[in-house]
Amino acid sequence: MNIRRLPSLVGRLGWDARLVALLLAVLLLAGLLEPWLPPAEYKAPASGPRRSAPGAEFLFGTDSLGRSVLARTIEGIRLTFVVSATAVTLAGIVGSIIGMAAAYMRGVLDPLIAAVTNVMFAFPAIIFGLLVTAILGPGTTSAIAAIFFVVLPTMIRVSRSATMTVIERDFVIAAEISGASPSRILRVHIAPNIAAITVVQLAYMLSIGMIVESALSYLGLGVQPPTSSLGTLLRENSAFIVAAPWLVLAPGAVLAVLIFSVNYLGDYARGLLDPVEPRALA
Repeated sequence: MNIRRLPSLVGRLGWDARLVALLLAVLLLAGLLEPWLPPAEYKAPASGPRRSAPGAEFLFGTDSLGRSVLARTIEGIRLTFVVSATAVTLAGIVGSIIGMAAAYMRGVLDPLIAAVTNVMFAFPAIIFGLLVTAILGPGTTSAIAAIFFVVLPTMIRVSRSATMTVIERDFVIAAEISGASPSRILRVHIAPNIAAITVVQLAYMLSIGMIVESALSYLGLGVQPPTSSLGTLLRENSAFIVAAPWLVLAPGAVLAVLIFSVNYLGDYARGLLDPVEPRALA
């Protein structure tokens, strides 16, 4: 599937997918523009009364230090998304290169890479994340590295599988006969034809990345205070879940909406790209 089809597929989205895409775009835009939005000035301690319920002045209430939960949740969107997207993008690039090389070069490289990915798959995502953070120490860099290694084996397998269906095509064989170098064949003839499949898989992996980042931050191993991701907010406010449930309701609901939106759009895109099970279009 050539990536040139992606713009035309966007125009074929149904009303439900467009609504979800709009919701996701609003949340991400708010997160990215958070430093310049009005709620940002209420992130400082004592910006309001301690643990006040949601109201007209503070829509999501305030936390135990008098900070706006809305302001910190918007900041959490940015941190969670940027950390996850950075790690997933890096894993997608590296995994695609390794997967394409393994499928095209064959020889001892292919079974070796397959064995390594099988070993990486043997570790559950959170356990793998804990292992990485135990080596590198808590922090944003550790969270990015953990997500990278969790996503990497999946991207290797997906790109390898897609490449094996492309290398038998006539245009690849013709390029080989004409004397094109392996690097040129991978770059010009194979990469564009597996890009759409890779992009769809990256959408799924982005949701996995946000789950891993939130889990690590909830355990105190990811993003560290005073900055806050959605997982950090859940960890800080979980002690007040009975007395002040809005402290965890807001970041928890936003995280759920982010993961749902990314998964929904990824599933919708897969349905449009899958010739066997086409999705009904509105």
